[in-house]
Amino acid sequence: MIFKQVQIQSYEAGLHFVDGEFVGVLAPGRHRLSRVFRQEKVDIVSRRNPWLEHEKLDVIARSGLLGDDAVVIDLTEHERAIVQIDGRFARILKPGLYVYWNGVRKVEIERYDARNVRLQCAYLSRIAREPAARIALDVCEVQRFHRGVLFYDGKYVETLEPGVYAFWRETVDARVVEIDLREQTLDVAGQEIMTADKVTLRLNLVATYRVVDPLKAAAATIDVAQSLYRETQLAARAVIGGRDLEAFLAEKESVADEIAAMSRRRAETLGLELITVGVRDVILPGEMKDLLNKVTQAKKAAEANLIFRREETAAMRSQANTARLLAENPTLMRLRELEVLEKIAAAGKMNVVVGERGLADRIVNLL
Repeated sequence: MIFKQVQIQSYEAGLHFVDGEFVGVLAPGRHRLSRVFRQEKVDIVSRRNPWLEHEKLDVIARSGLLGDDAVVIDLTEHERAIVQIDGRFARILKPGLYVYWNGVRKVEIERYDARNVRLQCAYLSRIAREPAARIALDVCEVQRFHRGVLFYDGKYVETLEPGVYAFWRETVDARVVEIDLREQTLDVAGQEIMTADKVTLRLNLVATYRVVDPLKAAAATIDVAQSLYRETQLAARAVIGGRDLEAFLAEKESVADEIAAMSRRRAETLGLELITVGVRDVILPGEMKDLLNKVTQAKKAAEANLIFRREETAAMRSQANTARLLAENPTLMRLRELEVLEKIAAAGKMNVVVGERGLADRIVNLL
């Protein structure tokens, strides 16, 4: 046999090599290859796979013999490409040499300069959901009521609004620190503090705050909540440590305001707005609690005794005034006697015991 026949289907292409050199693409149909005068070889590939894959791809792509059958893409070190096949996302191409076939499937390729680290395209949200895109892209989503602070290689770039963002890998170290702008509550609990009169108490505070400067909050410290916790803790020790226990218990609201004023200055350097600080619980040692209860009971007993004596004095003064009026006015005395007899008579049966001569006559006259 001098010739060899090769059959190429309608959806196939033949990569024709002569003596190891690529000489062109054979169209669908039947072809005769010589076995004597030269060494011919045909590698048949399916064009239903839009990408040409071959061990000699670089030789084929740079030969210039593909013509209109295929498109060659050569991406440099700083270039990337997004590929859509038949209107659907397929893959992201990294730097390298690629060949895809024309005519069988619709292939669309968009080239990007990866030196512009942030990818901006109309269908970014759709691409970000594809696992294949994560190979070449760092995808970040800034949630509602949040802001994203963007850094390239540790340098601040911009503050991002809520949305989806993507950054090319292997270019710079792109990092987004997400900051919640909503009002938040911080519990400063279990603080052991000694007052000026050497009484140790346990204090629970609650602080409310929100972030007003995302850049400061991201760059000033690793954890702004922890920093604010420490500042509030130190402020509480300074304010309460300068007061006696009795003064502190009597002025808890003003103590909370002082703590807030001292902590607010530090909060501003962290990009925070400290809204309120409140004293939630004050826990005293058991013996001190008993002592305060006894003091309170003694105070209340003294107050009750004082009120009783005051009322007793007022009653005695009223009786003295009444006696003086009756002594000075016999008619009033007579009216008073009649009132007493009227009450006795209204009560029911009345027994009169006469024990003195003439007393009966006086009682009769009185009635």
